Amino acid sequence: MAELMPPEADWLPALTGKSVRQAGKQFIQDDQARSLPSVSTILNATKPPEARAALAQWRSRLGHDAATKVTMTASRWGSQTHKYLRQFLQGEVVTCPDTVQPYWQSLQAVLADLDAVRLVESPVFHYDLGYAGRVDCVVSYQGTPCLCDWKTADVPKRSSDRLYDQPLQLAAYCGAVNHCYGDRLHLRHALLVVALPDQPAEVFWFGPDQLREYWHQWCDRLGQYDRRYR
Repeated sequence: MAELMPPEADWLPALTGKSVRQAGKQFIQDDQARSLPSVSTILNATKPPEARAALAQWRSRLGHDAATKVTMTASRWGSQTHKYLRQFLQGEVVTCPDTVQPYWQSLQAVLADLDAVRLVESPVFHYDLGYAGRVDCVVSYQGTPCLCDWKTADVPKRSSDRLYDQPLQLAAYCGAVNHCYGDRLHLRHALLVVALPDQPAEVFWFGPDQLREYWHQWCDRLGQYDRRYR
């Protein structure tokens, strides 16, 4: 397979922010020392009881030690894959170690369709609604500007129903990007890519109508969080 060249960039002015923990929850603090709860904190705090029960059943079925090992391994592969994606999107030619190659090769067809990289692993803030996040990237996919999120998995998801809260996260990030950069860019599409070892990545594409529905769901969860914790 021919080596991919990094895509062209059309950078937006990057914001600064750092992750901080307050009262056991993850916040993102901007350069004015204003802290807003992260999207993941809000979604975790408002996870429906049935979702919590399903996770508990999974851990019980595998056993505590095995479940922890699976979670830590998935996190390690995800972090390493994100590292090389960041380098690639920032214009570097990437040489992945053998351990990451199965996931990297899975992504090649998607990476070939990217251009106009605007943000990479950048904090975004929605001051009106009171939340923040760190987006994987804002890019154009097959010519359409979108927010893109990268995941790794050992088996295909096959259906958006198995993405759980991830589409809500995408909608929240799109809202924050539009809040920060609405004078230069207004996102109406999102892309979630799941890298799979030894097979092409799964691509989940969300258009305006889908994102609008997920945005309503996100706002409902945000309202739950506000009533409980603020």
